[in-house]
Amino acid sequence: MPLAVPKLRHVPLSSSLLDQVGNTPLLRLAKLDKDLDAVEIYAKAEFFNPGGSVKDRAALNMILDGERTGRFTKERKLLDATSGNTGIAYAMICALKGYKVKLCLPANASHERKQILKGFGAEMVFSDPGEGSDGAIRLCRELYEADPDAYFYPDQYNNPANWKAHFDTTAVEIIEQTAGAVTHFVTCMGTSGTFTGNSRRLKRDVPGVTCISAQPSSGFHGLEGLKHMPTNIVPGIYDPTLADDNLWIETEDAYSMTRWMGRNEGLLVGMSSGANVHAAHEVGKRLVKEGRKGLIVTILADGATKYLSEPFWDEHD
Repeated sequence: MPLAVPKLRHVPLSSSLLDQVGNTPLLRLAKLDKDLDAVEIYAKAEFFNPGGSVKDRAALNMILDGERTGRFTKERKLLDATSGNTGIAYAMICALKGYKVKLCLPANASHERKQILKGFGAEMVFSDPGEGSDGAIRLCRELYEADPDAYFYPDQYNNPANWKAHFDTTAVEIIEQTAGAVTHFVTCMGTSGTFTGNSRRLKRDVPGVTCISAQPSSGFHGLEGLKHMPTNIVPGIYDPTLADDNLWIETEDAYSMTRWMGRNEGLLVGMSSGANVHAAHEVGKRLVKEGRKGLIVTILADGATKYLSEPFWDEHD
């Protein structure tokens, strides 16, 4: 007697890769906040984006804006400065859409980031590692000014489409995922797009929410992609009036929290994510000390795959 053939459930055809940008999970960091009475800490897992980071949102929005306005055509090559993640997002999206990409980044960007960019076919030009992201910005401006007609220069540090990506998507998801109960939003800043866009939307739609920025404690730090605003080129999209407070983060505290996340929460994340979680935990401890409740949301900007060759993983806490 022949075996009965099971009836297969209909599975819809896959959508575009770009349709997978956004709608990332919001994860409870239950071990982190277990000793924080009446305080819960959640993290938006942005490494679920197809390019592996929160920058997929901004890169896609800037490219779509360039197409809508006619500034980005097949005759022009995308050119921008990046510490890595936005460049990876640009390269992924442009590979799919059929555009060429040229990126300026510090020569000391992680080996893994460079390999990923090569995999997507991006051209790379390296700036002085001692100048950090500012050096990449200056180099990019020189290249663009020498031949502006050859490039579409989205300029992520000064492009409103950067922060608007988070105003229109990330913050909306946070509000929905917390049922509007978020009390504090905390994140470090690079371009400041993530902080700016989320804070503007949350302050508009969530009464009483507190938005706290975080920065490396000095201009000399080991946190790729993050800016110490007092000593760096300040992005045009940065709005210091949005922050209700600012925390100064030590590199070693961020590294320690990054290791702790993998060993305790099962989340292998990058150093900026470690810095964000450390900042969120500091806010939680402050609320407990003041006898207040809170639902804190922060951002896991990317995963650890781009940083596994970094020596800080070998350190012990």
